[in-house]
Amino acid sequence: MAASQTINRQWLLKTRPSGMVSQDNFEYAECAIPEPDLQSGQVLLQNLYLSFDPAMRGWMDDEPSYLPPVQIGEVMRASSVAKVIRSDNRSWPEGSLVQGMFGWQDYAVAGPNDLVPPTAVAEGIPPTTVLSVFGGSSLTAYFGMMDVGRPQPGETVLVSGAAGAVGSVVVQLAKLKGCRVIAIAGTDEKCQWLKDECGADEAINYKTRNIHQCLSELCPSGVDIFFDNVGGETLEQAIEHMADFGRIVLCGQISEYNAEQPQPGPANLKYLITRRIKMQGFIMLDYLDRVEEAAGKLGEWVMSGKIKYREDIQEGFDQIPATLERLFQGENKGKQLLAL
Repeated sequence: MAASQTINRQWLLKTRPSGMVSQDNFEYAECAIPEPDLQSGQVLLQNLYLSFDPAMRGWMDDEPSYLPPVQIGEVMRASSVAKVIRSDNRSWPEGSLVQGMFGWQDYAVAGPNDLVPPTAVAEGIPPTTVLSVFGGSSLTAYFGMMDVGRPQPGETVLVSGAAGAVGSVVVQLAKLKGCRVIAIAGTDEKCQWLKDECGADEAINYKTRNIHQCLSELCPSGVDIFFDNVGGETLEQAIEHMADFGRIVLCGQISEYNAEQPQPGPANLKYLITRRIKMQGFIMLDYLDRVEEAAGKLGEWVMSGKIKYREDIQEGFDQIPATLERLFQGENKGKQLLAL
């Protein structure tokens, strides 16, 4: 699979997953490097870093969502940072870096009329950070926590999937707002990192400890805000421990994305009524007009050391499908990326 200046390597969606996504769902292909239409403002890009996100699993299913599904035979959709190779566009000059959805391939053509147009990467910041701490994951954490959760000083916040790119920022945002934070993660190492680096007051390894028992001991007065990245049984257990007028922020359901059959919903939704709990889903795309606001605040907190982050960077074009598997197997430590 050696790359050359005339070949564009690609990974295509071969089959739709039934259950857990695997490398067998993708097919390697080669084609000629695409030609941009410079007169219409398009540019030719060379991918440098790819982002791996739980939402990618949903894009592989043939059902409507906030973005159209990836079609069989198409390049697998993914966010990335790329270098502009050919351009006659002042917004994206040759040699500059841009971020966008350029997919699992070496080269891509992008322009101002794309569904998600490229955005310039600011000079002086590491390019991977626009996919990690300054990327969509942190923006999701910011709007989900600040706008949907609306944390108040002294409240108890519970975060599932807390060691991931979204969850770890949520933990730190809650601490910045003066909340007591309980984090849920899948290894002792991740739990320790959440306490030592992210400031979580308590951390629960759901693989070795009973969440229900832990919350009974840690939250005798209930949970005020539950930020959920996991769904399934974790969501049901959290509902059991919500305080009156609590808020549940539905961000993701990674425990269910690879299920072969639809999973039953929580059996205790009655508590939403009796305890007057608000449960709301959201997506970051609803807040595109406020990205500059969030990016400014996140940048200030990161630069001052108030928000810590980790990047898990794999390497090599051949490893792209396996890196997606890493994400759903919980092997990543921090934001999952790959360097081409």
